[in-house]
Amino acid sequence: MRNIASRARDLILRVRHALAIVLQVMLVVVSNRIAFQLRFDGDVPAWALVAFWQMLPWLVAIRALTFFPLGLYEGLWRYTSFYDLQSLAGAVTASSLVFYLAAISPLGPPTYPRSIFIMDAGVLVLLLGGVRMARRLYAEFSLSRPGKRVLIYGAGDVAEMVVRDMRTSRQYHYYPVGFVDDDPKKLGRRIHGVAVLGARRDVPTILKAHRPDEVLIAIPSAEAAVVRSIVRAFEPFKIPIKTLPNLRDIIDGKVELGQIRSLAVKDLLTRAPIGLDSRPLRQLIEGRRVMVTGAGGSIGSELCRQIALLKPATLLMFERYENSLHEIRMQLHDTTPSFGLVAIVGDVTDEARVAEVLHTHRPEIVFHAAAHKHVPLMEENPCEAVKNNVRGTRLMAAAAAQNGVERFILISTDKAVNPTSVMGASKRIAELVVQMQASRASTSYSVVRFGNVLGSNGSVVPRFMDQIRKGGPVTVTHPEMHRFFMLIPEAVQLVLHAASHAESGATYVLDMGEPVKLLDMARDMIRLSGLVPDVDIKIEFVGLRPGEKLFEELIGPEEFAGPSGVDKILCVRQERGVPLNLAASLDTIERAALQGRSDAVMEHLKDLTGLGPSNTALPASSLDQRSDIPAA
Repeated sequence: MRNIASRARDLILRVRHALAIVLQVMLVVVSNRIAFQLRFDGDVPAWALVAFWQMLPWLVAIRALTFFPLGLYEGLWRYTSFYDLQSLAGAVTASSLVFYLAAISPLGPPTYPRSIFIMDAGVLVLLLGGVRMARRLYAEFSLSRPGKRVLIYGAGDVAEMVVRDMRTSRQYHYYPVGFVDDDPKKLGRRIHGVAVLGARRDVPTILKAHRPDEVLIAIPSAEAAVVRSIVRAFEPFKIPIKTLPNLRDIIDGKVELGQIRSLAVKDLLTRAPIGLDSRPLRQLIEGRRVMVTGAGGSIGSELCRQIALLKPATLLMFERYENSLHEIRMQLHDTTPSFGLVAIVGDVTDEARVAEVLHTHRPEIVFHAAAHKHVPLMEENPCEAVKNNVRGTRLMAAAAAQNGVERFILISTDKAVNPTSVMGASKRIAELVVQMQASRASTSYSVVRFGNVLGSNGSVVPRFMDQIRKGGPVTVTHPEMHRFFMLIPEAVQLVLHAASHAESGATYVLDMGEPVKLLDMARDMIRLSGLVPDVDIKIEFVGLRPGEKLFEELIGPEEFAGPSGVDKILCVRQERGVPLNLAASLDTIERAALQGRSDAVMEHLKDLTGLGPSNTALPASSLDQRSDIPAA
């Protein structure tokens, strides 16, 4: 029996276009007959019946021929809209005018009631529109029961598109139970029959009454702070939260159900501005020989990807770890680049290798991203931090001047400001090295400094995710630990913009937005996994690790920031210059590092940078000297 039904359905689907045409022709006949019945109150005289039958073939032919060019046979009835009804009314009106001319011509009957033309047109519009709307209603009601019950946060234009798609789509089984919106004017209103149930304060009552399976945040333009506040409104409830792409990611402005995705940590972070002018980047990179050190790392590999899009003459990827270098080379090879792509295995601390590579390939621009970055590891291995971060930077910067490099950009870190760790101190010295070189050579040297990037190798976010997958606990060092975060692609985009405007000797700071409390991030990540913090997943405080700060800073006490000419980037100036004895101090600390004398290295780091203990109180000011960080 099921096979017979299935075959019948397949047959109907194959001939549905022909069936639609036959049905519409039948409705043309029915509507004309109804018009005669209405005109004569159900008692049609013989002469009128003669006129009806005489003109019926002409009416059917005219309607059929008029409907074809106007596309009335081509629409999908389950998606009928106001536009389709407009087209239908236009087609009926046009064919009625043609039929009127035929009826009053010599081909027509002696008498044909003129009111029939108006009645017939009105009834036909109602019949044709009715069958189309009936098909759409069937499609919507057939989808209204099964599927996930979704509570939609936001009742704007995007939410309207989403609900409309939910009503008509068979592919995605969603059923909208209602809206939440903080605009009091929308309370009680309906969109496609779905009510605005309340505001954020009403969330507990709404969830209890309607029991949705998940929440959809339908506000693509919402700032990260708004998204965070919405997420926290659902904190006590074990319910998955979904979202739609940010408006910057929607190319044509059209939102569809297929774009719904799980809310991610990146949605809770401040993002780089939209629409930065790409012309300065092309002027910087296109047709030039560009070198990236540390090309296999998180920042280095993204630099390579974005530089590749700007069509350099040659992209030199310098990296000592062959696996990561091979991976980024394969990624770029898959895009069939039209430029020279050179993968070089080498170590920035190898003076001969660095000199050979720069002499052979003659890069015009160098992005120096190679560095040891993990704070606890560098506390245990201070000699290696100095060899890689200090000596490696000095060798690269010197070789750049000797081989005619036009522009050298050091990728630095917020940990270099008021350093309390070996890693931060070593990067601070690297900044001083670059500033020293800027005063000596014709090469343009600059520094770009920023904070943590989301999802980089060994960062806190992947660790939190791993702990959540294992069922917890999630370990946080301190309840008041704050960090700046940015997405890797957007941080690198700003690095390139800073490089395109760089003045020799200048330090550029990326505006990382507001600092994020790691405890809040941990709790948000647990919520985004559909779990309840401290109920399903415990959070434990394990204390600051050696060298860690409670908060990070992007500008030091003897620095001041001003505009750089690029949105979200500040230019930092130093009140004090490079120490006069820096060259001699570098020779001493590097020799101690090469000899493995950790104690001596630590003493020299303190002398050069004022390396001190970790901070234990939150700062009074942030990047732009406003009190943006809450007090402890």
